[in-house]
Amino acid sequence: MRRLYPKAPIPAVAAVIFQGDQVLLVERAKEPSKGQWTLPGGVIEVGEGHIAALKREIKEETGLGIEVKSLVEVIDKIVLDSKGQVKYHYLILDYWAEPECGMLRPASDALSTRWIDIDWVKDINLAQDTIDVICKARAMRKGGNDTYLIR
Repeated sequence: MRRLYPKAPIPAVAAVIFQGDQVLLVERAKEPSKGQWTLPGGVIEVGEGHIAALKREIKEETGLGIEVKSLVEVIDKIVLDSKGQVKYHYLILDYWAEPECGMLRPASDALSTRWIDIDWVKDINLAQDTIDVICKARAMRKGGNDTYLIR
């Protein structure tokens, strides 16, 4: 699958993972957004379901096993080059999840991982759509509505 100057959007997944009053962020090791803090996740492979892809990507990037709770948002991540051509286009399914097992450690596409207090996410250099997704997932989590659970 061609990621740079793709012929079509590339489907991807990411997770807003909570632990108490903290959310997990990763520092990206690859483009797009190399060196920036964001949610852990990655591309769905051919023949792989979106939930299986999410669990695999989180395990690969962070070492954690997760329980997927709910779809939070669908985001278009479109990056243009200096000529206005589409350099990257990802269609990202963002989920709310909780850690189930494993030990947090950066791996694969992550330079670093860290838990951050949920109230500080607006003080970090995160993309606005990432902040919005975190806030929406937090609201869903506080609502405690089990109808959101994915089985």
